[in-house]
Amino acid sequence: MSAADRAIPWLLGIGSLGLLVTVYLALVEAPAMGENAGFTAPEAYRILFIHVPFAWVSFTGFALLFGGSLAWYLRRSEAGWRLGVTGARLGLLYSLGVLISGPIWGAAEWGTPWDFSDVRLNTFAVLAGVALFVALGERNSEDTAEIRDSLSAVGIFGFGLVPLTYMATRWWQERHPGPVLGGGEDSGIDPFILQIWLIGAASMQILFIGQTLMTMRLLRMENEVEKMLTMLEA
Repeated sequence: MSAADRAIPWLLGIGSLGLLVTVYLALVEAPAMGENAGFTAPEAYRILFIHVPFAWVSFTGFALLFGGSLAWYLRRSEAGWRLGVTGARLGLLYSLGVLISGPIWGAAEWGTPWDFSDVRLNTFAVLAGVALFVALGERNSEDTAEIRDSLSAVGIFGFGLVPLTYMATRWWQERHPGPVLGGGEDSGIDPFILQIWLIGAASMQILFIGQTLMTMRLLRMENEVEKMLTMLEA
């Protein structure tokens, strides 16, 4: 067993424990928002301590999808293909975390779970759709070079939505809150709230790394089993 394989349970355990700590801090220790804080539903903001790390880490999944797709498309790298598939699956998983937690907060704060006029919301939804398309396409299609090329192309071009999604609240401020870091004079955040966010993001990133190594290992094992079955059938 390789060092990476031995690290998987530790990464999953540490990441999961960190998320439990984040949930505790969000529900118990995070400061309450007063009526003058600008929130319609002040207590609902606590779900953002999970929502924001989900969003940050989901971009790591899309980066893996892009890098893996590029490696397959240009170099026919099997490891690159597995990396792209892993990125699609985990990008989809963490996107679902965003798309579930966000509308819960939106329903409480805005009175509606979704705003179809908000660029940030809609570009992220399309980005999640790209991950869904690649993940389902890989799972339900015949494993041929042509299929891999098509799915890789979707992953490569779909990554263009990442910078657009990131910059959306800077270019088009609609209903989604603007950036709290590096967003200009009006941006800023309570230091303790930022600490909880960073703990959540670090924990989720550690968990993501463990899931990445585990998924890559499973895909490699699946490929080896398929090769053995092919040899037995020959």
